[in-house]
Amino acid sequence: MPPSDPPAPDTRPGSGPDPERDRLSGRVRRFAQVGAGLAGAGAQLSANSLFGGSDADARNARALKAALGQLKGPLMKAAQMFATVPDLLTPEMAAELAELQTNAPSMGRPFVRRRMAAELGADWAGRFGSFELDAAHAASLGQVHRATDPDGRRLAVKLQYPEMQSAVESDLGQLRALIGLFRRLDGSIDPSEMADEIGARLREELDYQREAQLMRLYARFFADRDDIVSPEPVEALSTRRLLTMTWLDGAGLLSFKTAPLEVRNRTAALLFDGWWRPMTHIGVIHGDPHLGNYSLTPEAERLNLLDYGCVRIFPPGFVAGVVRLYRGLANDDRDEQVEAYRSWGFKGLTNDLVDVLNVWARFIYGPLLDDRVRTVANGVAPGQYGRAEAFKVRQALKEKGPVTIPREFVFMDRAAIGLGAAFLHLGAEHNWRALFEASLEGFSEDALAERQAEALAAVGLSA
Repeated sequence: MPPSDPPAPDTRPGSGPDPERDRLSGRVRRFAQVGAGLAGAGAQLSANSLFGGSDADARNARALKAALGQLKGPLMKAAQMFATVPDLLTPEMAAELAELQTNAPSMGRPFVRRRMAAELGADWAGRFGSFELDAAHAASLGQVHRATDPDGRRLAVKLQYPEMQSAVESDLGQLRALIGLFRRLDGSIDPSEMADEIGARLREELDYQREAQLMRLYARFFADRDDIVSPEPVEALSTRRLLTMTWLDGAGLLSFKTAPLEVRNRTAALLFDGWWRPMTHIGVIHGDPHLGNYSLTPEAERLNLLDYGCVRIFPPGFVAGVVRLYRGLANDDRDEQVEAYRSWGFKGLTNDLVDVLNVWARFIYGPLLDDRVRTVANGVAPGQYGRAEAFKVRQALKEKGPVTIPREFVFMDRAAIGLGAAFLHLGAEHNWRALFEASLEGFSEDALAERQAEALAAVGLSA
């Protein structure tokens, strides 16, 4: 069932809210919601297994998608993340959970009215020229509505679901328990630092005022270009849990799958620049590059970067490690490879472990190491892309590991996989190495650190 709205506050003297009690009750409610939702999905999965049939896997996938879609929050976001990892889920499960990225169920009109009043006051509707109560888009932590301001300017209003802070803390507790179970059962990877990283990023994502600052950061970075643009936040109609911004017209990425190759290539080049250039110049990446976070104008003249909730700011040394590993792999320089892994925080780097890590690194960096025009998949079927490498790494780590995944590596890896998936959908053909080398022009760790400090200070952010 969807998250419930918080009760109206008691305004009698001496009856102010007890934050600790409210947080506890919110976590208890969330625990019950998660338990009920997953129990329902479990019952459906059990029935599917009992009665079988040729479409049992598809029915299982639909049942889990339905449960997670109604739960919203971190578990739904985790499901979206899992859907992008090769060889982790069945094809049916991956396809259904990927749908949650762009086609999640939304909350109804009564919910919207209550939440808008909670954020902007009882007269909230009078502050807009128009406001559509039915959501235009729904995601894991909030949903977006079309609106206009009193002057007719078109707006997108992103409204956070209620009690998401409690949901995050409750779900993270259950995620840590699942990670502990995974450590005992798998033995190849120690994901304990991953939980800390996911928790930190999710807590940031709940802060819509921070998201507005990141939106300004990207707008400032691409200020000299008119083909990569960001919405403009509207401070007067925004709060910590409500973000109002200008509406940007565009079509979703999947609508370009059948476009002429020239258009698909232009789309891919814009995506590459929109993701890699902020990384190599100011140490910032969009950690959630799924298809719902982009739109494009016809013929791909302009890329709209739409969502900034999951933006990761990296220490300059981490970015230098990204470049160092690229060069170490390109030049077959073992010392550079080891130093790159060490700078990221990998420990116990034996030769055997470096060999295993390089299997995955050569997969991730593969298109950047090949100095010719090619697709990302390079002839591998999209559904199989990365599966062989993922299986090989996990099997080897069961013998050579476990390896602790450094927390800063988590969203870098996830984002790279997500971006690659977008290029796979497009079937774009580029000399990816040439694109990457262009983004590295003039690169140095010291210069990046200076640019990063200046860019963050300009929008009121800190590293």
